[in-house]
Amino acid sequence: MLKLRYRIVEEAESLKISTKGRYALRMLLDLAEHRDDGFIALKEIADRQNISKQYLEQIITIINNSKILRANRGKLGGYMLAKEPSEITVGHILRVTEGNLSSIACLESDVNLCQMADTCKTLYMWKELNKVIADYLDSVTLQDILNKNQELQIDNYVI
Repeated sequence: MLKLRYRIVEEAESLKISTKGRYALRMLLDLAEHRDDGFIALKEIADRQNISKQYLEQIITIINNSKILRANRGKLGGYMLAKEPSEITVGHILRVTEGNLSSIACLESDVNLCQMADTCKTLYMWKELNKVIADYLDSVTLQDILNKNQELQIDNYVI
């Protein structure tokens, strides 16, 4: 019974998006919002987003190899998006920072190593859930989020 309980907890935790993923998204949204300002210092992003610069440095290390960012060193250095915000999906960002976005542990790799995989009556449902999550996250871009937030700000305008 303890083994089963542990497995359920382990699987439930695989769907959570960590602080790293959420902060990476906030950082990249900040860069998208300020893309006309050129290279942005990490300290500026940290101040605007109320995230420690040291934590953003850790995230930058992970994101640097994903071709999402351009970096410039020196006095006027900083970071900027390497692509248009409309070309960067939330799914891509979260896969870079979180790894696999599977809803359950047995679907985290291409080969399902679960002993119950051949007889599992709910496996198809979890696969479909993963597909819905991936399709949704891959359909939302940084530009979509910026547009939605601008729309919400207009709707909240009070005279």
